[in-house]
Amino acid sequence: MSTDENKVIAITGASSGIGEATARLLARQGLRVMLGARRTDRLEAIAAEIRSKGGEAEYRTLDVTNLEDMQAFVEFAQDKFGRLDVVVNNAGLMPLSRLEVLKIDEWNRMIDVNIRGVLHGIAAALPLFKQQRSGQFVNLSSIGGHNVYPTAAVYCATKFAVWAISEGRLRQESTDIRVTVISPGVTETELASTITDAEAAEWVEGFREAVIPADAIARAIAFAIEQPVEVDVNEIIVRPIGQMS
Repeated sequence: MSTDENKVIAITGASSGIGEATARLLARQGLRVMLGARRTDRLEAIAAEIRSKGGEAEYRTLDVTNLEDMQAFVEFAQDKFGRLDVVVNNAGLMPLSRLEVLKIDEWNRMIDVNIRGVLHGIAAALPLFKQQRSGQFVNLSSIGGHNVYPTAAVYCATKFAVWAISEGRLRQESTDIRVTVISPGVTETELASTITDAEAAEWVEGFREAVIPADAIARAIAFAIEQPVEVDVNEIIVRPIGQMS
């Protein structure tokens, strides 16, 4: 592996799905991982399993919609490991529904987690990365950041925003910070469990006939992180064979 094995990787939404798979994979590869999510019991169990296998892991309860909480998460990683090299902005929600249903609270929650959560991750770590003249953001978008689907207008809008923030306001403004967008296709995660609309839930079930494991996305994240410092992998799309869009 070409990366510095002492790197510290902070991961949001690390209690399940892609975040959990990424933490486990990177820890197996010798990197040190800082786990953040709302479910402290899950974080504690995952960190304990990583440590039992010889890996290094710390955790902290995290609400990405709260800037101060995100800043404390980044500071906690620095305090525990003495450095921070990568922030994986992975936390996300996907409560799909047609616009006419007017699930406005769910729209706002998606905006708070999927957009503001990423911005808070950037705001918390960017001053440090600028000061040390190195660092990397890995921001999770989605295939929904490239295509728009029925019932998914707001979700897709949030994932288009992740791409725009990563490409325009972050990557092009940076000469010493790496920025990677990962866009998963249909993946085994808990995202679908946030859907409360029956029609949208039925549509997603049909869409999920072909699905890839969360570890497939974790491997893409690891690939982006392990590149030499002068190499910036800007975007990776990972989806099941045969997924049409």
